[in-house]
Amino acid sequence: MVRKRIQLAQNFLKSSSLIWKLISKTSIDDQDIVYEIGAGSGIITSELIKKAGKVIVIELDKNLIDKLIDIFGQNSKVEIHQGNFLEYQLSSPKYKVFSNIPFNITSDIVRKLLYSSNTPEDAYLILQQEAAMKFSGNPTETEFSILAKPWFTFESVWDFQRTDFFPVPSVNVSLLHIHKRETPLVSHENADLYRLFVKYGFGAWKKDLKTAYKDIFSYEQWKRLSKDNRFPIKAIPTQLTFEQWMKLFEFLLKSVPPNKRNNLNKLHK
Repeated sequence: MVRKRIQLAQNFLKSSSLIWKLISKTSIDDQDIVYEIGAGSGIITSELIKKAGKVIVIELDKNLIDKLIDIFGQNSKVEIHQGNFLEYQLSSPKYKVFSNIPFNITSDIVRKLLYSSNTPEDAYLILQQEAAMKFSGNPTETEFSILAKPWFTFESVWDFQRTDFFPVPSVNVSLLHIHKRETPLVSHENADLYRLFVKYGFGAWKKDLKTAYKDIFSYEQWKRLSKDNRFPIKAIPTQLTFEQWMKLFEFLLKSVPPNKRNNLNKLHK
């Protein structure tokens, strides 16, 4: 069983008291539906039910499902499903997530949560520290972070000791809090344009942004944007902060005519 979970890149927390300490600091309360992805032996589930209104467990391993049913089958606060979370339909209109997720499908899980038709109000994910830094854009922004931040905030709220897990992981692990903004920074009608704009810039990563956007912004416009927003005139995508990216997009909406914006459809090959 341990060997199989290693293949799934999942390491289990050992301390119930540590889990409770972390859960007690979250926004989860007795009105919340909380999804747990990859519940394993149920050590997190046991602590979640002390605080959440309902816990929906999705576990792939049939042997572990049987054990979870033995432990929680009579508990009305726990709903257990066997299957792959990536294929699971998130039907709850409002929900939160608290999970120690398999490291090998971290990106797929996060993308599903952030880009499903109904996204979580809060997600607390135990994952590789490197992945947490990528998603949150720390210390430098990434394409992923710039694409997501108009709708979500990201914060690493806990750094684990490797010995907190069994088997002991070969990487550092963090608890990442993803919070859905009550009011998005980009409107629904401009969301597709924003994503296209960011992907266009990052897709030309071997060039500077001035060159990448030469069919969008004139040289004089770019020179002014660079000066007003304090970034190098030949900045590459990761040199800009999220706030600077937002300033570029605001200028695009206000000062670039639709015919020039259409140049963004010429995605680089």
